Amino acid sequence: MKTGKTKNRIREGNPAVTVLLYVLVLLICIATVYPMYYVLILSISAPEYAAKMNVYLVPKGFSLDAYKMLAGDGEMWRAYLNTILYTVPTTVLMLVTSVLIAYPLTYKHLAGRKFVNMFLLIPMYFSGGMIPAFLLITKLKLYGSPLSQVLPVCFSIWNIILMKAFFSSIPEGLREAAKIDGAGVIPILTNIYLPLSKPILAVVSVYTIVGRWNSWFDALVYLPRTEWQPLQLFLRRILVESTKQVTDVLDPQMAAEMVKKQMSGAQLKYAMIIFTTLPVLFTYPFFQKYFVKGVMLGSLKE
Repeated sequence: MKTGKTKNRIREGNPAVTVLLYVLVLLICIATVYPMYYVLILSISAPEYAAKMNVYLVPKGFSLDAYKMLAGDGEMWRAYLNTILYTVPTTVLMLVTSVLIAYPLTYKHLAGRKFVNMFLLIPMYFSGGMIPAFLLITKLKLYGSPLSQVLPVCFSIWNIILMKAFFSSIPEGLREAAKIDGAGVIPILTNIYLPLSKPILAVVSVYTIVGRWNSWFDALVYLPRTEWQPLQLFLRRILVESTKQVTDVLDPQMAAEMVKKQMSGAQLKYAMIIFTTLPVLFTYPFFQKYFVKGVMLGSLKE
């Protein structure tokens, strides 16, 4: 009788398939990153090369004149400030509402807990639509007010469900031990749950910041006055609607300087795209440490 040990080895995939997958991922990354990279190199190239649109891999020449002109535009800075004023309070209120609604729902003996959970699911899948929302904003006297960009969007049922799922993953024994030590509901939330919930708080913050920074449709509907409109709507008027010429952004002296330097309108538009995208790009690294943990919520079970 022949005896022997069967060796269990982890068999790796076919090397050819692995190389093919790496090449595919690399192509996807290039297709994703290159459009923004192209906009960047075109915006910093010398005007004579940017006007011909023949810059593809590296900048030709170097010029920051487009950014200098944008920095001198008061209307764009006003739109920039409006976007910040809408994004920061909305993010703070989103965190507050998500935490204050999700935390009580983690109590298993909360009266009406199942009803509230079901009630939250219904409007997440079914909404009244744009007309009822517009009528509501009008009745609340928010039409034309900056508050129309904050109050209606300061809560999200999806974020509440994410927050509740994360709170539920925290061991119940921590809450019981705190109760034995005499801690109340609020101290348990502030001293135990919130410090342990940095990953999900980072996820909700990033989603809200990016969503509000890129939002323009609500402002288009509820803010008829241009002085209260956010940056993305200002950018849309220039890039999409073409109702506002690039030279209209500048004062006559800057417009003359633009012509003198042979700077194309397209180059100025590309510089504006980079200028308006930078804050969102710089936001992610600050939350990256917790963001990866939070976004994987529920993907693994211990």
